[in-house]
Amino acid sequence: MQTIFIAAKVTFSLAFLIYASWSDYKTREVSNRVWAFYAPLALFLSLVELLLYEPSKLPFFGLSFGLTAAFAIILFYSGGFGGADSKALMCIALALPFFPETLLTPIFTSGVSPLSQNLFPLTIFSNAVFFAAASGLYMFLHNVIWHMKTRRKIFEGTLGTASIGKKILVMITGYKVSVAKLKEKWHVYPMEDVEEETGETPLKRKLVVVPRDERRDEIVERLSKAVDAGKIDAYVWATPGLPMLIFVTIGLIAALLFGDIIWLLVSFVLS
Repeated sequence: MQTIFIAAKVTFSLAFLIYASWSDYKTREVSNRVWAFYAPLALFLSLVELLLYEPSKLPFFGLSFGLTAAFAIILFYSGGFGGADSKALMCIALALPFFPETLLTPIFTSGVSPLSQNLFPLTIFSNAVFFAAASGLYMFLHNVIWHMKTRRKIFEGTLGTASIGKKILVMITGYKVSVAKLKEKWHVYPMEDVEEETGETPLKRKLVVVPRDERRDEIVERLSKAVDAGKIDAYVWATPGLPMLIFVTIGLIAALLFGDIIWLLVSFVLS
């Protein structure tokens, strides 16, 4: 019977997170109603399950949620997480505070680390960070291959004067796209801008490593005018801006199937 409770929590957690990820990707917003339904349902099922079958784990449930909530709040206020990401992590802590060993065994049994046994939400977070970093590596290789195929410069004109740090950030989070496509794809954000010519000062291109919604259309319009005037190349840096919530969802799926990815990699390297 306990397995039914855990299966229910895993199922609706995946359903809520997949919906929230889709909403975040399509509109860059997640309604608070998602968490308003998810959190109380998760808390109710977890409390009933533990009271009926493992009451001795109730203090550890409180500890798991408390540490995860504190971690999520710190990430939010430090700018490392968005509001929806933090709420998702706290809801996961209410639903799945420990690895659901009674329901399933990961493909790699060694993937159940001490962290996932006691603080499963933080394992999901570490998996999410791993996949986010992996997407950065993919983006970097994509840009290198694009450069080799097209023989175009990666950083043209005054973009070449940007710092190494900015260039690396842009290369692991963005790619070159035509301004025409940038206009069509509203969820793709420009990672560069231009400063208009003033007197003797020529047009200057600059990298934007933290794109923002409110300035997107203005920047796209400036870039479009510069391209039409022949002042810059038709291809500019942009990012799809994948929400972290997508990686959190992938992190949960990976945690259920494989366990703690970082733990597995470290164990493999040390073995």
